[in-house]
Amino acid sequence: MKADIEKLAKAMSQRFVAHPWHGINIGEKQPDIINAFIEIIPSDAIKYEVDKDSGYIMVDRPQKFSNHMPCMYGFVPQTYCDKEVAEFCASKTGKKDIVGDGDPLDICVITEREVNRGNILAEAIPVGGFRMIDGGEADDKIIAVLKGDQAYGNIKSIDDLPQMVVDRVKHFFLTYKDLEGNSKNVEITHVYGVDEAKEVIKRSYKDYQDNFGDADENLLNVLSAVFKEKV
Repeated sequence: MKADIEKLAKAMSQRFVAHPWHGINIGEKQPDIINAFIEIIPSDAIKYEVDKDSGYIMVDRPQKFSNHMPCMYGFVPQTYCDKEVAEFCASKTGKKDIVGDGDPLDICVITEREVNRGNILAEAIPVGGFRMIDGGEADDKIIAVLKGDQAYGNIKSIDDLPQMVVDRVKHFFLTYKDLEGNSKNVEITHVYGVDEAKEVIKRSYKDYQDNFGDADENLLNVLSAVFKEKV
């Protein structure tokens, strides 16, 4: 019976499109190489994001500024920013009452190539990150390079990225809420290296498992319960 259920679960995963957040694996070699689901590309004049319930890309709002996202931007599947991420942020900043933002872990993927569409998967190599706090919420931004990129693919540390590239991404996140009057609530306390980036990734993966469990195991449990009731 168990083997039959596992076959059915595998068949279902191949038949239907996976939910970008829950159904796509974080990456077998995480945290060294991770999957990034890209929601926004530099040419987008609309802020897109995944609808958490359906998994479809939805329009969040038109971009209100002349400056657009300077890189591919999205999130790491099967991650969640909750207690573990918040605790790490608090320990590094000395700030109290920090909470996770309740979203998947954000990621910026640097590449020399022009990417002309979002709603895609990209293998990314973490090289560092921004410890960003937005209204008392830990809102880390992992900085990564596109695996195999001819210009940036061999970079292992954020210190080896051109400073102007890092500054451009940092400036975007510090200013994109200006018209809403919320920019004073946003701060980047640290630009951290690859070791801390990997720690944030591991903690966000644990936060996901603590809140949602293992997606494959959950499916097997549901199918097992259905078959048991029918028997």
